[in-house]
Amino acid sequence: MKTKLRHILAANIRNHRNLLGYSQVKLAEIANIAPSYLATIELEKNFPSDEVLERIARALKIDPVELFSMTCYPVEELRTFHKSVLEAYEQTLKNQITKFFESKTKKP
Repeated sequence: MKTKLRHILAANIRNHRNLLGYSQVKLAEIANIAPSYLATIELEKNFPSDEVLERIARALKIDPVELFSMTCYPVEELRTFHKSVLEAYEQTLKNQITKFFESKTKKP
C-alpha cells in the first residue's frame, strides 16, 4: 500500500525537477543515483534513505524538508502564467518598437 508520505515525496521531486527543467536522467546524474531508482521513487514504489533524500534535495537546490511539504508547486499553472507574462512582455515590446519607428519616420 502506498503511503501519503511517498505520494507527497514523489510529487515534490517531480514538480521541483520539472521547475528546473531536469529529466529524471539529469536529476539522477546530479544526485548520483541510478535513473531507474529515481523513477521508482517518483512512482512511489521505493522510499529513499536519508542520504539519498539529501542528495536529491541538493540536486534540486532545495532544503530536504521541502521534499515533504504539503504545498506542491502547481507546475502547469506556473508554466502557463510564465508563458502569458512573456507573451504580454513581447507584445508590449513590439508595440513600443513600432511606435518608436513610426515617430522617426513621421515628418513634422
